[in-house]
Amino acid sequence: MKKNILLILILIFFEGVIAQTKLIDSLKIELKSHRKDTIRVNLLYDLAFETFQKDTKLANSYIVEAEQLSESLNFTKGKARINYLKGILDNIKGDYVTSLKYFNLSLKHYKTINDKRGIASNYTAFGITHYDQAEYEKAIQSYLNALEIYENIGNKREVITCLINIGNVYSEIGDFDKAISNYNKALNKCKLINDENGISFIHSNLGILYKKQGNYYLAIENSNESLYYRKKTADTLEIAVTLNNLGEIYNSMKDVTKALLYHQKSLELALKQNNKKIIVANEINIGNIYKEQKEYKKALVNYNKSLQTSSQINDLKSVAICFANIATIYLALENSTLARTNFIKANEISEDINNLPILTQSELGISETFLFEKNYKKALFYALKGRENAIKLDLLLEQRKAAELLSQIYNNTGNYKKALESHEQFKKLSDSLLNEENIKKIASIEYEYKYKKELNDAAERETKLTETVETTSKDLEKSQRNLLLGIITFLAVAMVLGSIIFYLKLRNSKAKTQNIITEQKLLRTQMTPHFIFNSLSVLQGMILNSEENKSVSYLSKFSKLLRITLENSRDKTVLLSQELEAVENYLSLQNIENEKITFQLYVDDAIETNTIKVPPMLIQPFVENAIEHAFKNQKDNCVIEIKLTLVDTKLICVILDNGMGIDSSERNSNQNKKSLATKITKERLDYLSKDFKMDASIAIEDRTKYNAQGTQVTIQIPYSTTEL
Repeated sequence: MKKNILLILILIFFEGVIAQTKLIDSLKIELKSHRKDTIRVNLLYDLAFETFQKDTKLANSYIVEAEQLSESLNFTKGKARINYLKGILDNIKGDYVTSLKYFNLSLKHYKTINDKRGIASNYTAFGITHYDQAEYEKAIQSYLNALEIYENIGNKREVITCLINIGNVYSEIGDFDKAISNYNKALNKCKLINDENGISFIHSNLGILYKKQGNYYLAIENSNESLYYRKKTADTLEIAVTLNNLGEIYNSMKDVTKALLYHQKSLELALKQNNKKIIVANEINIGNIYKEQKEYKKALVNYNKSLQTSSQINDLKSVAICFANIATIYLALENSTLARTNFIKANEISEDINNLPILTQSELGISETFLFEKNYKKALFYALKGRENAIKLDLLLEQRKAAELLSQIYNNTGNYKKALESHEQFKKLSDSLLNEENIKKIASIEYEYKYKKELNDAAERETKLTETVETTSKDLEKSQRNLLLGIITFLAVAMVLGSIIFYLKLRNSKAKTQNIITEQKLLRTQMTPHFIFNSLSVLQGMILNSEENKSVSYLSKFSKLLRITLENSRDKTVLLSQELEAVENYLSLQNIENEKITFQLYVDDAIETNTIKVPPMLIQPFVENAIEHAFKNQKDNCVIEIKLTLVDTKLICVILDNGMGIDSSERNSNQNKKSLATKITKERLDYLSKDFKMDASIAIEDRTKYNAQGTQVTIQIPYSTTEL
């Protein structure tokens, strides 16, 4: 829905006619000099194109006159341009059949005179109209036809337009990799020609895409970047679109107050522009906010109003969204029958228009209605279908929902092993979606945006004051004393404003530094809950399998290790001896669970473990990773070695195993499911390298390159020394 508006506006912007309000008067003056000639037709077209968004009635009067004059003069290009503009107007109204009719007439006229640019503009128009009707394959083909022509004639702006439009279609059908690829190509081309409008469009669309994926950090970053450019150009309609997008993102993050504020601002601008698509979008989203606040009656009013308007303009995607939202309200009211009825309607429409994200949501919704009715067989069927699509599209929110449903279904059907696996997956997805680190980063982005605004405002104030001082100085040229005062005033103002800008830059620099420190602490503290969660999962498995003696022994060793781990995780650095004690205790704990694995720990004699301080919890995650992945197909002779050496003042830790090797492991596993602990440790090392002012790195290799079996992890650990 939002991208439909963007597509139309892009088309309008890049179409190549005069599009500045200040030229309207000059066009009207020139029009008086031409009566019945082709120049008058072109002037009428330009005036219609310039005014149709502001005054539809006036624009139509220009169109009628231009059309009549083109017919009387048999002016083919004039006929083509007028039909093209009429097609755009009908597209905005939602009358796609009539819109396509006018575009086809325009294309026919352009082909008659072999106007390649006109032909390409109509292919773009076909793409937009097919997109609006959810005919995505036809839309892509139309855009590719236009792209080929624009590349041949060297029209860089329209090449960018086509790439953006193709990216929009791929984003809509859930092929995010292709969407991002096309957006990035367009963004690079925009930067080369310094096209701020194009840059803003692309950032806005990337914000929508990342929001779909649940990557709120990148969604807010791109949306704020778009808003920054739109406020510079005072583009009211696009500001409304971007504000609506930001409202959606914050609502997904459960920040209802900010979400409502953004939607109210967007709705106010949309009502002034009488843009039904943006109005519908905001009504749906405000309904979502009422739903979050459990004001279900208010939410239903908004959803039904949106459904009615969406049906009137034949916006099938919005219709499907409305049915899905209405279904969630009835589900909250525990009316599973009405909820399922609406989910099925959303499911059918999204299937018809090939909208996989909405299809995924409706499948999971249907599953939830059956779960409510304790029909576990049907609930499982739809939950698995929904999860399959969610994984295929990389939709984290939907993956988390599917994991939660499956955990409940398996638990109620007595399949406790799968219930536990699903619950673990649910917890991991929850941690990756909304954690304190992302919230801190979001706050940092918001500050950066405000800082840019303050800096620009300060620069504008300086420019205005400079102009004022210069004017005053000229007026007082006769008086040497007043001239001197003017110069002093100017210098004082410049110094004050310079001080303000310097202070803002200094404050921004300090904020960035503090943010880096905070992120490092967050990355380190995430390790402890991850380790505890994995250990408790193992302990739960032992209890479920009635291994009483083993579970008691495991719990005893686990409590000892937990104490050490918690003590170490509170500090920025710990003695190497303490870190190694934690590792040894962890290995002892693992011997209970994995009796087939032999652990060996070697420390170079040159290393004074009681004088070297290192960041905690760096070694254990890779040992844990080896235990989990290295020996899946190996029953005996399983060995994990840990070696610490001091080479040229560099503290090196090497972790070796004789398992399948990382190359084989990656071929046999899902590349998207990487170890959370490994990822966190890599991020920690990036920050620690700066903090300790020494190299910190990690290398993971398959030992086949050394004519051996297994995986080798080499960590260069940053450290400091202390006197005994």
